[in-house]
Parts: sequence; C-alpha cells; structure tokens
Amino acid sequence: MLQPTFDELDEPLRDTTFTVVDLETTGGAASSDSITEIGAVKIRTGEVIGEFQTLVDPGRSIDPYVSVLTGITDAMVQTAPHIEAVLPSFLEFARGSVLVAHNAPFDVGFLRVACAAIGMPWPRFAVVDTAVLARRVLTRDEVPNCKLATLAPFFHATTQPVHRALADARATVDVLHGLLDRVGSLGVHSLPELKAFTAQVSDAQRRKRHLADHLPSRPGVYVFRDAQGQPLYVGTSRDLRARVRQYFVASETRTRMGEMIGLAERVDPIECAHPLEAQVRELRLIAAYKPRYNRRSKFPERTMWLKLTDEAYPRLSIVRERRDDEAAYLGPLRSRRQAEAIRDAIHDAVPLRQCSDRLSLRRVVRAACALAGIGRCSAPCENPGEPQTYTDLVEIVRTAWAGDVRPLVDPLRERLARLSREQRFEHAAVVRDRVATVVRACARMQRLDAITSIAELVAAHPDGDGGWQLAVVRYGRLAAAGVAHRGTPPWPVIDALRATAEVVTARPGPLRAALAEETECILRWLEEPGARLVDTSEPWTMPAFGAGGLRAFLGSDAARFAADPFADRRRLPMTHRPARGSVPVARPT
Repeated sequence: MLQPTFDELDEPLRDTTFTVVDLETTGGAASSDSITEIGAVKIRTGEVIGEFQTLVDPGRSIDPYVSVLTGITDAMVQTAPHIEAVLPSFLEFARGSVLVAHNAPFDVGFLRVACAAIGMPWPRFAVVDTAVLARRVLTRDEVPNCKLATLAPFFHATTQPVHRALADARATVDVLHGLLDRVGSLGVHSLPELKAFTAQVSDAQRRKRHLADHLPSRPGVYVFRDAQGQPLYVGTSRDLRARVRQYFVASETRTRMGEMIGLAERVDPIECAHPLEAQVRELRLIAAYKPRYNRRSKFPERTMWLKLTDEAYPRLSIVRERRDDEAAYLGPLRSRRQAEAIRDAIHDAVPLRQCSDRLSLRRVVRAACALAGIGRCSAPCENPGEPQTYTDLVEIVRTAWAGDVRPLVDPLRERLARLSREQRFEHAAVVRDRVATVVRACARMQRLDAITSIAELVAAHPDGDGGWQLAVVRYGRLAAAGVAHRGTPPWPVIDALRATAEVVTARPGPLRAALAEETECILRWLEEPGARLVDTSEPWTMPAFGAGGLRAFLGSDAARFAADPFADRRRLPMTHRPARGSVPVARPT
C-alpha cells in the first residue's frame, strides 16, 4: 500500500482528500509508551466524508497522571482491541489521502512505531502539520501561541479540544480550513506550493552557502561571527559541514536564523573527539559568549535554590545562591516560578511554618495564624515546648531531598488517587502537577549529586565503527575526551587522557565543578545503550527509594510539544502575495 508524495500530488487543495488524525497515549515517548485512542476525520472539498474512532488497549495500566489529563481509565480500555487489530483498519481508512495532525511528529511517530511493532510497512503518507502552518501565517498579535487549544477558538471551531482523540481531530479540521483560507489568499493552491510555503529560504541565505565550504565533516562546534568577529550563534553537530550547510537551504525556516545569516561573515569550526565533547564545548561557549541568537543555556548562573533554613524551627526559603552552611538545599532550579511550585507542593504534604518570624524554643512568640486553623501549619509559634514534633516534619523534607521521597510524596499521591476516583479531575490535575514538580526536582538533584560525588570516572561508548569514544569525568565535569579507533588498544589512550586531563577542584553541593546542563549532558551519554564504565574512584550509587523510581511523574504532557517549531517566541514574518505557481518569499516586518 503506497501513498503519493508531495511532489506527486499536483491537484488543488480544494480537491485534496485529507485525513485529520489525533492520538491519545500513555505518555510522550513513542519508543516506550502506547496508544490509548485513535480519532480521525476524513474530509474533501470542505465536507466530512468519514470518521474513525476507537479506544486501544495499551497492554499496560494507565497512570493516574495520564487519566487525569485524558479522562481515559483502565476500565475504559479493558475491552478495547489491541493496536494490531486497530492499526490496519485505520491505515485503510486513511489510504489515498494526506495525513494532517497538529504537531504531526508526535502522532506520526507513534503510528510509525506501532507499524514497526506489528511488522507492517509504514505507508508513504504526505503529511501536513497544522502547527507548523500556523507558525507561518499567524502573527503574535493574533494568537499568543499556536497550540490547538488556542487556535480552535480563534478559528471558531465547532468542537473544543479536550484531550480526546476524535474531539481534537474535529477541532483540527476547523483549524486546517481556517489556515488553508489564509494561505489561499497568498497564492498557495496546491500541495507542492503548500510545502514550499512552509519551507521558505531567502536569497541572502542562499548567497552565503560558501561559508560552509571549508568546514570538516567531523563532530564539533561551529561559531557564526559577524564582520567584527563577535559571536552571533554557537551550535554543535556530528558533521560540521553538513549541519552548517542546512542554514542556507529550505530546511532552515527559523526567522531569527535568517536574520543571523544576514549578519554572519564567517563560521569558525572547533573539531572535537566525539559528540559528547562537542555538546559540552557548546554549552561552555554559549555561557561564556552569550551570543545574541542563542536562546538556550545563555545564563546558567540564573538558578534558584529551595533552602530549608538552619534555625530553631526551619522553614522553606527561595534563594539565588547555595552557601556552604548547615542548611539543606534543593536545586538547582530553573526559575523562581518552579521554586515556588515546589515549595507550595511541599507545604501541601508537610505542615511546615510559612512565616518568616524568628521563633524561640522557650517562649510563645505570637498567636497562631489562619494557616494553623486549616491544618496547613503545625503552629510552632504557640507550641514552643514540643520541638520534636516539628523536627520530625522537617526530617521528612530533609530525607526526601537526600534520598527517600516516599514520606513526602505518598500523601500527595493518595490525594491524587482519591480525587481521580471522585472524578474531580481539575483538582486532581493541580495535585498531579505538584507531585510531578517535586519528583522531578528531587530526581534531578539526586542524579547530579550521585555523579558529582565521584572524583574521577572513566567511561567508554562505542563509536559505531568498531572503536571507542572515551571520556574522563571529574566531579561531574568533562576533563578529557578522546577516541580509540578500531584496531587501537584503548588502555594506552585512556592512560594518556588521564595524564593530560584537566585538574578539577570540587566545590560543595551537587554542582561541584560544572554547570548542571554539562553534567546532565554527560549523564545522558552514560545512559545510552552500549556505554560502559571503565573505572571509577568511588562507587556510582543512587538512593534505593529516590525520586528516580517514580517514573510516572518524571514524564510530562509537555513532552508532546517539546520539539514543536512553534513553541518558541520567534517574531513571525509577513509574506507578500506571490504570482500563481511561484514560491512565496518572506519579507521582513
């Protein structure tokens, strides 16, 4: 069963058959999660000619976290068919049409993985992503973002998206019609023209293709510089030459990158031993140069910490710096907003005091506040003679941050389960988000603390050609990187790397020698399939009851939109009306 590609489809958009599809799943990763519902609407000439909807048994229990979001429970899918019975029917329903989805990589990714799992070839569907299309035609003055929940009311959709597959597919149909009306007024009337419209590239970008000619086809970091030599943008790639060339072709559609290319006069390459070293060097250069066109990782010093103060009756305080004192800290946290969310979640589970008064162990300071009356505070201000009770509460928080999160998280999980049983989904969603916020923060700190406690760690990763990528990590910082190519004994290379590695001095806390992003980059590399620990100065251990075991709360519905091109805050370009059959050209605002 073969489907035509974009280039083979020259019929007008008004005569094209579209199948608008939406999925509900058990999580955001197609490789490890499963489909729980498929909804699709087939349209032609603006009319609905068919609908497809079915629940799918994922073959596993659905976490309460997901049930709160979608409303799909284990009981609902208990008698539903499995994916191997559903997928052939859906593909037959969609045969001969163009697939449409909002954030198509997510839905198409799950469908492709499902096809591979049951041994079916994936048909060559042409795909239209309404999210990308919306990014091209709508301005920030019209909509604040391009999420489906925002676009549906903007285009007066007759169905409100509610995280159910068929309802969301129906809403996407109305969004698609609204977007096609917009592009039609710009001279886009066929699928090839629609493809060209969503992949515009300026003449200025094409004229600077020569900047990539001298770059090697090696992993490393590239730095775009202006006429004065100032860094404009820092990036990384496994193949420097191929990656930089993409900035001058239609695959690069980011408006700010087109502006950056217009200013760039040269590209400086920094060759690296392997991709891990390239990623680490990129992070360090961005933090050092703070290039104007980089958005990620520019200000790693802007972190927040949640502090359990060291005083008679400790309380939670949000601070910008981790000091070498006797207080307990949770972090690093990415923003004050995240710190406040974690603090509120902990207060929901443990009635620590929330005031900033200086309390005494010997005398009553004042009468208890309203929080004590509703059970949100243990009121040590009027019970100074029983410090042990309060100390036990503080120890729950301290222990959760250090290793055992069960006493802190279990009350919140019980409340989440109760609210789900009572179908109070809005309240349950708030509790779910608070549990997830606490779990992710604790898991992150515990992972960082585990590896940064090791004075020296040597690891190897297969390079795919019979050799080994090697790394020396000291206190969570990449101190040396190298490669033992195929046929080269690795131990002499390791010994040389150790002898020439950077001397690292550790500081207190989970960030002993490197930025959090660098250490997390190393952790991801170590956790990839095939990675091996060659040697460590101390055992690499994690808490037995740490937050990392609560995997249901380590994911997020935000993962569904993590790779969206419309999720950033780029300024949208305006377009002029092209002649019929020509490629639309972006014009600056």
